[in-house]
Amino acid sequence: MDAEQKREKRMKKNEESFRELWDNIKHTNIRIIGMPEGEKRGKGTGKIFQEIVAKNFPNMGKEPLTQIQEAQQVPYKINPRRNTPRHILIKLTKIKDKEKILKAAREKKHITCKGTPIRLLADFSAETLQARREWHDILHVMKGKSLQPRFLYPARLSFRFEGEIKSFTEKQKLSEFSNTKPALQQILKELLSAEKKKPQPETKIPQMTRLTRKGIQ
Repeated sequence: MDAEQKREKRMKKNEESFRELWDNIKHTNIRIIGMPEGEKRGKGTGKIFQEIVAKNFPNMGKEPLTQIQEAQQVPYKINPRRNTPRHILIKLTKIKDKEKILKAAREKKHITCKGTPIRLLADFSAETLQARREWHDILHVMKGKSLQPRFLYPARLSFRFEGEIKSFTEKQKLSEFSNTKPALQQILKELLSAEKKKPQPETKIPQMTRLTRKGIQ
C-alpha cells in the first residue's frame, strides 16, 4: 500500500468516525418539517411539539413522554431569500420515546398541525442522509422481491435472504456477498453494475454543527 492509499484510508476512517460521533449526538433528535412560520410565533418549539404529539397520536399510551432536553428552529434566523419554512429540532432525553413517536408517524403516514401537512423524521448528519439515499434503489427492488429490507441505524441496509437476516453498510460488501448467491446476484445485477461505473466521490471530513440551547422557549 503506497502513501496515497494510506492517506485515503486514513481520511475515510476519520470521516466515518466524525459521522458516527455526530449521529450519536443526534440519536435522540426528531426533525419537524413543513411547519409554517406563522404557527411558531408566540409559542415555544417544545410546546408545539407536545401539541403535535397529543393531537396526532392520542392513543400512543398513558405513559407521559420523557422531558424535552432541547428544542429550536434551524437555521436560527429566517433567510428572506427562502420561501420554505425552517425546520424544528427536538432533542428528547430517551431514545425509546423518539422511536415510539417515529413509529407512530410511519404508521399514520399523514401528520398535520392545524390542518397543515408536516413530517416527523429522524435527524441525521448530511453524510448519513446521503449514505441512506444511496441505498434507495436497492431498497425499492428488494421490497418488490419480498426481501423485507429496512434501515438499521444509522445507514445499514438489512434484509432477509434464504431465511437469514443480512445487513451491510457498503455496496461493495453487498456485491461480494451477492457474487456467492446467484439468485440475489440476478436481482441486484443491474443496480450493482451501474454502481461500479460511478466515479468515486472525494473523501471529505464532515463539518459538524451544534444544536445549542439558543432559542429554546
